[in-house]
Amino acid sequence: MSVMNSSASSSRRRRRRQAALTTVALAAVVTGALVACGNSTGSAVAATPAAAGRHSATAAATGTAAADPSLHMIENNGHKLAFHVTPGHLPAIVLDAGGGLDSSQWKKIAPALAKKTGSEVITYDRTGMGKSEEIIGSWNAENAASDLEAGLTKLGVTHNVILVSHSQAGEVATYFAKKNPRRLSGAVLVDASLPNFYTDSETARIEAANQGQVAALDGQLSTRVTRQLLATASNYGPMHRAYHAVSWPKSVPATVIASSATPFDTPEDAQLWRDALRQFADASANRQLVVAEKTSHDIPAERPDVVIKAVENMVKAHG
Repeated sequence: MSVMNSSASSSRRRRRRQAALTTVALAAVVTGALVACGNSTGSAVAATPAAAGRHSATAAATGTAAADPSLHMIENNGHKLAFHVTPGHLPAIVLDAGGGLDSSQWKKIAPALAKKTGSEVITYDRTGMGKSEEIIGSWNAENAASDLEAGLTKLGVTHNVILVSHSQAGEVATYFAKKNPRRLSGAVLVDASLPNFYTDSETARIEAANQGQVAALDGQLSTRVTRQLLATASNYGPMHRAYHAVSWPKSVPATVIASSATPFDTPEDAQLWRDALRQFADASANRQLVVAEKTSHDIPAERPDVVIKAVENMVKAHG
């Protein structure tokens, strides 16, 4: 690598690190996205759902290596979202990134799962992230679940889905599962934001703690990252008080992967987070808790093997 390329690469890493630090500062708002977002990759030519199905059948029949993902721009409620599809057979594995992150969070895990399982693997960018369009207004997990539902429907993925959700995506997964339990064969919730955590007192405490950080963001240069953080923060209290009352359908199996560090620095918050994940896992016989030892909240980057193994096990047991 030339000195110039090395310098440019270092500069990009610094910018990404700064974005990550901004996100960490608002961990209580977005429930801990710990790495900076980047643009996802894939072909610029979108295949039709029918074509994707044919490719899936061909790959499964021939036993060939997983193909490169294709990009599908799908519209829902007036905005477009980017879905990246690697063809394969059912169950379809759908990967949903943490808060402040796009589909590139799964750049190592997605191809590994496609190769190991032969399944169709789908990643996507939520609104305002990656290749998806921004929308004006507060971020809402129910709206995000609607985007996911619309994308999968238009891709023809209407059953036998294994949903893999990190951090804030746990909120999207919960609303999606509540409305579409028959679509899901199972879920892997990676240090996910779950309803148990958001007691009235905890939500109020987080709102108060975030006020100074939100004010600081308001004075910064407006970027996609800061706009997304502010959109989440603006409706944080009402959204999470409502979310606390939502329950995961007992018919959908789930594996919960917990980090050892949690997204929070304060012992009180960290313990409540651990308790919430354990309570969720203990609430039904078809759920289990796996602890990824010596990890921060960013389990997909630090221990992709733990995520891959949990998904493989879910596919074998329930796919």
